Amino acid sequence: MAPKHRNRRLAIIALCAGGLGLGTWLLSSALRENTEFFYDPSEVASPIFVSDSPRLRVGGLVVEGSVRPGDGLRTEFDLRDFEGEAEGVVTVSYTGALPDLFREGQGIVVVGTQFGSGRIEAMQVLAKHDENYIPAT
Repeated sequence: MAPKHRNRRLAIIALCAGGLGLGTWLLSSALRENTEFFYDPSEVASPIFVSDSPRLRVGGLVVEGSVRPGDGLRTEFDLRDFEGEAEGVVTVSYTGALPDLFREGQGIVVVGTQFGSGRIEAMQVLAKHDENYIPAT
């Protein structure tokens, strides 16, 4: 004959394990929906590239001499990989004020949607700064 409290303990342990499993599943599904992958320009320029989400992040260097101002706040520029030659170049179109640190040869990250192979409509441009801190004098 089994003790009275044994069944109650087993039920509590089963409920805790089920709650933990449900919480883990909810957390992983929420994280999976909110991930944005970071791609190199050469990957996006590839004709076989397919993004897993409608929005994507692309990071690279602004190609020297590629910044083309358009009408109003519209600007177009080219991005290439941080390392290597400019073989995989992506053209970025952005409407808005560019960050103060934006310049040719600077590392940036753009968040936007892809239009065809090698073309991105950016919603946000983030300029990266170097790791050398120089205090204002």
